[in-house]
Amino acid sequence: MEYTIHLATDHAGFEMKEFLKSALEELGYTVVDHGSFEYEEDDDYPDFISLAAHAVSQNPDDKGVIFGGSGQGEAMVANRYPHVRATTYYHFDPEIIKLSREHNNANVLSIGSRFLSNEEMLESVLFWLEIPFQFEERHARRIEKIEFSGFDEEE
Repeated sequence: MEYTIHLATDHAGFEMKEFLKSALEELGYTVVDHGSFEYEEDDDYPDFISLAAHAVSQNPDDKGVIFGGSGQGEAMVANRYPHVRATTYYHFDPEIIKLSREHNNANVLSIGSRFLSNEEMLESVLFWLEIPFQFEERHARRIEKIEFSGFDEEE
């Protein structure tokens, strides 16, 4: 395993993040935990998700697994960072995350912790980590367009 896995969550995914962190470390993965580090009901997910997203942005070959109640707001925060391609996952269907890696080269998996059990989440994350990007021209072309899209500041 030549990459680091960056974890982050707010209160909604705290227990699930802790479960995943222990499991990944036992399996020999290199893990960096960006918080939260304790359950705090009033914490705000952007405070922690931004740290993990920034780390993946700096090294897009790394992976991130972030957690929230639905995972949607967390993915929105992560996707604001260059080179981050976060996908939301909250229904146990491996085909969804398989395509996120094969076609979109997703490097952040945003988990809706209120919709998955720890066991479903762990199985899904381990599956996602092993799926390679298919370097087909059409997929690479589309990712390049994502990387260089945005508003022209002069418009």
